[in-house]
Amino acid sequence: MAAKAYETLLWETDGPVLTITLNRPDKLNAYTGQMGAELADAFRRADEDDGVRVVIVTGAGRGFCAGADISSGAGAFDTSTAGSVAFSAPGKPREEGGGFVGAIFACRKPSIAAVNGAAVGVGATLTLPMDIRIAATDARFGFVFARRGLVPEAGSAWFLPRLVGLPQSLRWCLSGRLIPAEEALAGGLVSEVVEPEALLARAREIALEIAENTAPVSVALTRQMLWKYAAAPDPWELLKLDGPLSMELGAGPDVKEGVAAFLEKRQPVFPGKVSKDIPARAAELVPAAARRNAAS
Repeated sequence: MAAKAYETLLWETDGPVLTITLNRPDKLNAYTGQMGAELADAFRRADEDDGVRVVIVTGAGRGFCAGADISSGAGAFDTSTAGSVAFSAPGKPREEGGGFVGAIFACRKPSIAAVNGAAVGVGATLTLPMDIRIAATDARFGFVFARRGLVPEAGSAWFLPRLVGLPQSLRWCLSGRLIPAEEALAGGLVSEVVEPEALLARAREIALEIAENTAPVSVALTRQMLWKYAAAPDPWELLKLDGPLSMELGAGPDVKEGVAAFLEKRQPVFPGKVSKDIPARAAELVPAAARRNAAS
């Protein structure tokens, strides 16, 4: 799939890894509706491209994303005024069903947020539907919505407690203060903290560990199973799915290749493609509304 030029993002593939860079460095990559629309499109394209195994998202320049672009003043969030840029792309209504959040969450490829500098407001919440977050030592997170008279957006009142627990979520969201990288690590928001100059290399190392050793179809199913069933009240619905699914996959070429590669002590070359080999019984793992949103 050919690369696409975006106004607010950079798209770069290197082997099986796609790096999406938020690219408004003169504004500390402040979010606009245009950026949201482009993020949704980028993740949809990654979802459809079998050459992409893992997506890394980072920020250009000194920061990851300093939150919504409020350079237009106090009306930045007022969609009834011409100055509002925070919620929708120019000339477009705000997307139903989650916009870029739905696209990231429904994407069948795992994603890694490599957070450099400030990740504030939507800059923090856009990382939550991603599967892995790592941070540079100079990273700062802020769920600052109450300090702006807003509520947590981008589904973060659902995502954040699932990642760090309700008490930690309340502490961070009710105060709206900035959270240093080490506190984010201790609280479970990020899995590791590295020096700024090592951030992208470490993100790529994690991405290649996935891409070079795992089956694309298995990874697509595994991330959705974990997201969907981690907070289920009991395992019964999952048990109705994972047993039959394992038996179906067990008779297929990916498992045969995985076992052969292990026995022969070599890297596996899995033949399965996410675009066409997801078992029909697993369709429920990606809600139809989310899939439609990701493709819109």
